[in-house]
Amino acid sequence: MADNDSVLAAAAAWKGEPLALATVVSTWGSAPRPKGSHMLVHADGRFEGSVSGGCVEGDILDTAAQVIAGAPFQVKTYGVADDSAWEVGLPCGGQISVMVQPVSAEGFDPELFDRIAEARDHGQGVTVTTNLVTGHSDLRPVETGEVFANRYAPPRRLLIVGAVQIAQSLAALAATLGIEVVVIDPRGRFLTEERFPGVTLDDRWPDEAVEAYRPGPSTAVVTLSHDTKIDDPALIAALKTNAAYVGALGSRKSHAARRERMAAAGLNETQIDRIDGPVGIDIGAIGPAEIALSIAAAMVRAFHLPVAAADTALDRAAEAVLA
Repeated sequence: MADNDSVLAAAAAWKGEPLALATVVSTWGSAPRPKGSHMLVHADGRFEGSVSGGCVEGDILDTAAQVIAGAPFQVKTYGVADDSAWEVGLPCGGQISVMVQPVSAEGFDPELFDRIAEARDHGQGVTVTTNLVTGHSDLRPVETGEVFANRYAPPRRLLIVGAVQIAQSLAALAATLGIEVVVIDPRGRFLTEERFPGVTLDDRWPDEAVEAYRPGPSTAVVTLSHDTKIDDPALIAALKTNAAYVGALGSRKSHAARRERMAAAGLNETQIDRIDGPVGIDIGAIGPAEIALSIAAAMVRAFHLPVAAADTALDRAAEAVLA
């Protein structure tokens, strides 16, 4: 999944102005940016986003200027070239194809940005399909010709239950990953802006709060309080949803006891097995910051699993059209 939040924000800020949109439509080898990555270019030369991390952006800016001036959309392929690898190529050894289309009704309709933003605001994903022969993008599936389908997932969110020290490190780390953070704890002395700057604080009882945020495939829920009266209601609420990741702090012994409590609360084995406990990837973590790192890694891995499956499904759909 490509991170296009800054591009979507720029599209809203530059709405109505002459723009071109560059999109990575295929990759091979050690490509620096994944399929679906965008670079939005303004007629005055400003741009937001990246399609290669800097390798081919200069050439894309020139192509975008031509498209904005009225040239037809283009699909350009870049790879290693002995004489120009550091000019218009990929010295990393990979290969990418980049589509550059006008932001217009004939190319990428500006209204598509609004539809994407609207869906994401409601916690939903949306797929935009582009005909690579005509350069036209649409929310409706393209039934003929060579196509590229780009999935825009809803923003990722982390619900942290328990405003403890590990939560402070985890909240800060998640924020650097572009993940929206909510810290939930009914204990007012723990839940302060001084301890958790720049994140959403929620002092409702955990099950009520978790249910209100409607966790889905773009949401992770992690319980850290070590207080069963706080953690258990949150876990029960989270396990009744399709949250991407549910983790709980504690030893193997405490997790075994937790499983018994979950079963007594009416959850089945399949639901209980979804709890990552002890929480996080085993990296031999010592101290709050390293434990937070292990949790963040497990969460990111869980976020990527459904995205990878969705990408595979989209690729197969495109192959079926081409066949």
